[in-house]
Amino acid sequence: MVTSFQSHYIPNTPAEQDALLAAIGLRHMDDLFHDIPQDYRNPELNLPAPLSELDIQRELGQLAARNRPLSSGPSFLGAGSYHHFIPSIVKALMTRGEFLTAYTPYQPEVSQGTLQVIFEFQTMISGLYGMEVANAGMYDGATSLAEAVLMACRVTRRARVIVTDSVAPAYREVITTYCQAQGITIDVLPAAQAGAAVTESTAGIVAQYPNFYGALDDLSGLAQSAHDDGALLVVSADPLAMGMLRPPGNFGADIVTGEGQPLGIPPSYGGPYLGLFSCQQQYIRQMPSRLVGRTTDTAGRTGYVLTLQTREQHIRRERATSNICTNEALYALAASIYLAAMGRRGLRQVAELCYHKSHYAAERIDALPGYSVATDGEFFQEFVVSCPSPPADVNRWLMSQDILGGLDVSDRFDNGMLLCVTEMNTRAEIDLLVDALSAIA
Repeated sequence: MVTSFQSHYIPNTPAEQDALLAAIGLRHMDDLFHDIPQDYRNPELNLPAPLSELDIQRELGQLAARNRPLSSGPSFLGAGSYHHFIPSIVKALMTRGEFLTAYTPYQPEVSQGTLQVIFEFQTMISGLYGMEVANAGMYDGATSLAEAVLMACRVTRRARVIVTDSVAPAYREVITTYCQAQGITIDVLPAAQAGAAVTESTAGIVAQYPNFYGALDDLSGLAQSAHDDGALLVVSADPLAMGMLRPPGNFGADIVTGEGQPLGIPPSYGGPYLGLFSCQQQYIRQMPSRLVGRTTDTAGRTGYVLTLQTREQHIRRERATSNICTNEALYALAASIYLAAMGRRGLRQVAELCYHKSHYAAERIDALPGYSVATDGEFFQEFVVSCPSPPADVNRWLMSQDILGGLDVSDRFDNGMLLCVTEMNTRAEIDLLVDALSAIA
């Protein structure tokens, strides 16, 4: 008979639990946890005494005050999470009661507003990336890219992928996690060597655009090298950069993913974010997640439906393309409002501001004694600076001046710091950063 772990939340009866335990040769529920040392199974919790609501608010306020909000001083930290301007209309519209649901719109007759928003979102993402179709919801940029790797292997029926070493390290780790149980081989190579390494067993080349260190790799060369041997080009692209850069689809990319955070979503300490996923029409049946389509009813009225759902909930488990089960519709709504509010010209203006301000900062820092810009070629809004001292020391000094510095990338560059300059950084803030760096040198 079950002793501990009795709960009103367990749906099966004690008799059913006994039957389940007997089937696996156990007598008690506690036997399931015999591998855990006894001293660690039910430790005593040394919790403080209860507090009143007022005292809890004070304590939480004191803890929150220890954080450094981006509004308290200049920030030059990027590396995948960016401080961009968010028009007030984004929050004003996305928090309307009609949109406050995170559930998948399975019932189209009661979800027309959400489905229309997702349809418009798919259309805009396809346009940004120069692709033919985009899906309706992924977790974030990292998992979107990992899903794209699995999709490339399904399409080509191959199990080897080349990932350029300029793809974000965290993204590469997620790809490895997704692929390790599938027998997929991951080769990490410099972008300049990736094309020559493609063979008849290669499913695809994976690149980032702009790459993690800010530079713009040659996507057209990678696409040609991949396609010559029947492989695909998979690209993770910054959607905001598409306001001024040629989209990956124009270079021949087959699958394009991205992180939607720059499109009206705050950094929020790392999430939740919005995954973007697009591909060419011919591969749509292998695309994960779901796709919203537009049709007409028997009366000729426009209607929106979930057209494609290649999940294990809807088709035979072994034929599912992924188990993406959440719904990012609320942040897809935020991105859609942002893109609609900014428009084509506004998006280009923001991208150009990021480009010109970052190049102004790079030029000034490169002229400082002891500093040099280590990013080769063109870059968008991020660049690597080699510092005269370890970046950890530089960042401590900058923080003492109320400046949030860049990411330490000394594992790849000598005393390297990855700096990011967006439209949020004024010229005065950039000059303040330069003066602070000069003081260290």
